[in-house]
Amino acid sequence: MKILGIETSCDETAAAVVEDGRHIHSNVIASQVEIHARYGGVVPEVASRQHLLQIAPVLREALSQAKVSWRDLDAIAVTVGPGLAGSLLVGVNMAKAIAVAKALPVIGINHLEGHVYANWLRRDDDPSGDPHLPLVSLIASGGHTDLTLMEEHGRHLLLGRTRDDAAGEAFDKVARVLGLGYPGGPAIDRTARQASSPHSFPRAWLKGSHDFSFSGLKTAVLRLVEDIGILNGKGEASIPDPDSSIANIAAGFQESVVDVLVTKTVEAAQKYEAREILLSGGVAANSLLRETLSRRSPLPVRFPPPILCTDNAAMIAACGYFRLHAGTKANGNLDVVPNLRLI
Repeated sequence: MKILGIETSCDETAAAVVEDGRHIHSNVIASQVEIHARYGGVVPEVASRQHLLQIAPVLREALSQAKVSWRDLDAIAVTVGPGLAGSLLVGVNMAKAIAVAKALPVIGINHLEGHVYANWLRRDDDPSGDPHLPLVSLIASGGHTDLTLMEEHGRHLLLGRTRDDAAGEAFDKVARVLGLGYPGGPAIDRTARQASSPHSFPRAWLKGSHDFSFSGLKTAVLRLVEDIGILNGKGEASIPDPDSSIANIAAGFQESVVDVLVTKTVEAAQKYEAREILLSGGVAANSLLRETLSRRSPLPVRFPPPILCTDNAAMIAACGYFRLHAGTKANGNLDVVPNLRLI
């Protein structure tokens, strides 16, 4: 079964063709990072206009790379939420229009569940097979940090989520304070590798729960930057100094986030007797998080390649395949749900 996936939840316009929920025939992504970098974050109105400009050429390129025509497709899967309302509308309305014009079924996909299914995508020569259920999934992105127990396809139990800033949001805000630019995750990951003596920051353990909190850590970074006097006139750190203060702060911040994410994920997996741990979402591309979770987990750990951690349409198509097989019905009257939750 070949499914066309469409993803426009934030600032990537993406389309992909995936077969049987696992095999990628194409995965085209038009990023807006350079456009939004000048503003230090995503501007919703700008993002939706760019989606309008890019959606048609991205779809044509996805079909071309997959070497398929509309007649070769079995269904369309499109992100309906969570995300920016204006951005989501572009993808959903395009999917509905194609569904009518080409007589194809269309289903709406939760963006967060799509991230989880990035772990089902694999190369043809990959011998690992599908993830084994039940499993614990850590979904860490710019807008969400959710810890779930996936008991079967389409069935998720919420174990914990952030009470304030998501992990990716904290990375972006701290990177801005440190003058490292946008997006913050890759910038902090790169800068932290230059650290000679990472600064020690507190961890918010929120004992008795699997929830997360990163706002206090973010504030601790800001107070330290103020105290050591490396702020410029814009309230941000100046260019990294010869003593690597910026790198040490970035490394300490990253270690604090990763320590909490890994500890709580491993504890939850052991408590609920999971067979595997899945890591997904934009923060899953962080090198320290991948290495630390793999090293400290007694269970097998899976995470997608970096290109499938950030927003993409292949994961939406993969999720669509498993949703259809779980009995989800096509719905030509889809609407966007910007605040949609996985559970």
